[in-house]
Amino acid sequence: MACFLVTAAEAVVATAVKKGVEASEKKELPKYENDEFHVEHTEESSKVPFSRKLKWLSNLLWGGAALLCFEHIWHGEVVPWFPFLTAAANPADKAEMLHEMSTIGVSMAVICTAIWCGMLIVCRVMENRRAAELTEEHK
Repeated sequence: MACFLVTAAEAVVATAVKKGVEASEKKELPKYENDEFHVEHTEESSKVPFSRKLKWLSNLLWGGAALLCFEHIWHGEVVPWFPFLTAAANPADKAEMLHEMSTIGVSMAVICTAIWCGMLIVCRVMENRRAAELTEEHK
């Protein structure tokens, strides 16, 4: 009924953190245009900026929230009039709504975050492999 709110809340936090990290990365590198880093090809330039990795997380979370929201709209649990959630109109349904948020919503958020962690591991392996290749080329 409202499980998408949990994923959306984490997505808001991830997006806010991403904006802060982007600002700090922008200060560190003078050449920064159109959300892309333009630096010479060195070992450092073969690494994906952390702000881009956070963007992956926020995209996963926003996508998960949108998917869950669409499912709830499809089943008539989210309506375009106040209180927007059909479960919020009936006090007896609020317990069921909170249970769904704590099970389905938290599960979706955890799964999205776990997939992102897997993506970070794969990215780290690829970055290390690329750094090793660059080191071998400079020998």
